[in-house]
Amino acid sequence: MRPSPSEEVYSVRFSQDSSAFCCALASGVRQYNLEPLAELAAHGPLRFGSIGVCEMLDRSNLLAVVGGGATPRFADNTVLIHDAALDQFVLELTFSAPVLAVRMRRDRLIVALRRQVHVFTFPSPCERLFTVETADNPLGLCEVSPLSTSDHHLLCFPARKTGALQLIDLSATEAQVSCAPVTINAHQGHLAALAINQQGSLAAHIAFQPPTQTGVIQVATASRKGTLIRVWDVAQRCLVAELRRGSDTAVLHCIAFSGDSTYLCCSSDKGTIHVFAVRDPALNRRSALSRVGLRGRYLESQWALATCTVPAERPCVCAFGAAGTVYAVCLDGTFHKYVFTADGSCNREAYDVYLDVCGKNDF
Repeated sequence: MRPSPSEEVYSVRFSQDSSAFCCALASGVRQYNLEPLAELAAHGPLRFGSIGVCEMLDRSNLLAVVGGGATPRFADNTVLIHDAALDQFVLELTFSAPVLAVRMRRDRLIVALRRQVHVFTFPSPCERLFTVETADNPLGLCEVSPLSTSDHHLLCFPARKTGALQLIDLSATEAQVSCAPVTINAHQGHLAALAINQQGSLAAHIAFQPPTQTGVIQVATASRKGTLIRVWDVAQRCLVAELRRGSDTAVLHCIAFSGDSTYLCCSSDKGTIHVFAVRDPALNRRSALSRVGLRGRYLESQWALATCTVPAERPCVCAFGAAGTVYAVCLDGTFHKYVFTADGSCNREAYDVYLDVCGKNDF
């Protein structure tokens, strides 16, 4: 079932803890709880118009939106923060170019343009910390460590060199001055997807010394070729794993770590979600030829331990829930819940059309 034109979905974002999601629609914004699936809030077109980008701040009353789509009320170069408790917009930031992505934490607001990333203190006062020039970034790729309760926080986005990833420690920045960035040469081609594990903000020092706590800062990257996902240990600046989605080119829509960094999932235009084991790579599949002694980078690749099927016609984003659970929220308006096991089985446990789920609940 495809949504009607008035319900066209332009983008979907999970909350930082992956317990909820919001979707930007031709008819405004809706926010949903994941377990169980239930509508949390709906903001209609009379006040919001059509929205192209939205971002929740955890499960708080704050929501960031950017106009877009067929009937916008707001410019596509303006970020507005809506406070549901006050039922009004409380902040407006305008930029020189269209806003492609917004990332929020309880202490920072990050805005990605096609050639710049802006970092602000947040929520009050909201002041610009610094602006970084980037390479051409049409996807607005930008991710930040989701937790703000520790000493060090990682911001990553495409560097100016093709295929490279730039990393900045936000905890070591001051107004108008950022700390020395570090670059990882992740791929030969342009980056297409990024993810940071939650343990990233638990590591002892992002200034590239070995962490002294149990958390290891990891970043996952994929290029526009879409065949490989690479996982990097930021502190050591080394490749941890190379995970193979497939051998044919694909458009990756999303990559995400599980909350404990045990697994990583990705979705693509092939209509599949692949689940990889990060902490215990022995669980991942290998080519049968590698088991008989043949060697080579392709033959020794780690393939997904489990694969789930989703509609291929429209993009979808994926995230992990409780142990062994993967959610997929698609731009065709459908919701999917899968359960997988370490032996590779994967079954769809729930399906719904989230656009048909109504009934506002309290946060």
